[in-house]
Amino acid sequence: MPPSTWSIASARPMRTSGGRDLQAYFHRFHLNDLAHHLGKKDQGGKRLCVDYRPLNAVTVKNKYPLPHIDILFDQLAGAKVFSKIDLRSEKKIYPRQLSRPDMAYMSILVMSFGLTNALTFFMYMMNSVFMNELDKFVVVFIDDVLIYSKSEEEHKEHLRIVLTRLREHKLYAKFSKCAFWLKEVSFLGHILSKKGVAVDPSKVKDVLNWKQPETVTEIRSFLGLAGYYRRFIKDFSKTAKPMTSLTKKNAKYVWSPNCEEAFQTLKKLLTSAPVLAQPDVTKPFDVYRDACSNGLGYVPMQEGRVIAYASRQLRKYEANYPTHDLELAVVVHALKI
Repeated sequence: MPPSTWSIASARPMRTSGGRDLQAYFHRFHLNDLAHHLGKKDQGGKRLCVDYRPLNAVTVKNKYPLPHIDILFDQLAGAKVFSKIDLRSEKKIYPRQLSRPDMAYMSILVMSFGLTNALTFFMYMMNSVFMNELDKFVVVFIDDVLIYSKSEEEHKEHLRIVLTRLREHKLYAKFSKCAFWLKEVSFLGHILSKKGVAVDPSKVKDVLNWKQPETVTEIRSFLGLAGYYRRFIKDFSKTAKPMTSLTKKNAKYVWSPNCEEAFQTLKKLLTSAPVLAQPDVTKPFDVYRDACSNGLGYVPMQEGRVIAYASRQLRKYEANYPTHDLELAVVVHALKI
């Protein structure tokens, strides 16, 4: 199916704005038997509409890991001043074919998001750029950059270093999504401050209106959101067990009263989650553990404040363990985390 045509009014901005950027992103003007459609973005502008599934299916996957969110936050102990930068990265790219004869076909030179290795390559690049600053005063998750400091004077120097790095590597931010010199910052679905880390209310405000799941897919969708914030929920695995049991292979879908109770409990806990303290590795930890037939759970604390809640369900072979072995299993689980 040929790409849609664009009116002169629509095509002119793409051509004129491309005069500055197209050469950096594309080889221009060549013949090809393939082209991609161009659609409108909600916030204005255009985006490519490309189905990369066939290409992704035969692409050798890059195993470079994305960072674990909880581990990223564990390094923020003592931070009081924050800034965040949202990079434009390569999300804003131009189309391979704009349908206007005078613009012809153009091949992308940059990595396009949607390709299976795009995120891992970008993460590798960002870690390389900030290698000397990571775990000191910079947190990077793909195109989101967080700068944290213990004082305003320190933060001034940290910002200078980060902005210099970005300029050196020609990485540009979207100013409307950046924020500087904050006492409290929203980052990756969490609220960070000197008090600790909390759930971002804007990310879970609609949970109370979440309708009862009617399919396994809907259960997994809800548990995916709840699981993202599981460190804030005491005995998450035990509470969610009636629902997770319905997602097992060959399980008959029956929404029981236990499922409804678990569903309502998780919604309530998500919308009333506590502020968790940031761990200080220079101070001792107190660990409280619990083991029973429904699962294992433990809570690390420092100076009377909860660091996180952790739990998991019993494995099949563990169901036969005596109590003292289950208690030891909790210790092993805690040490692994």
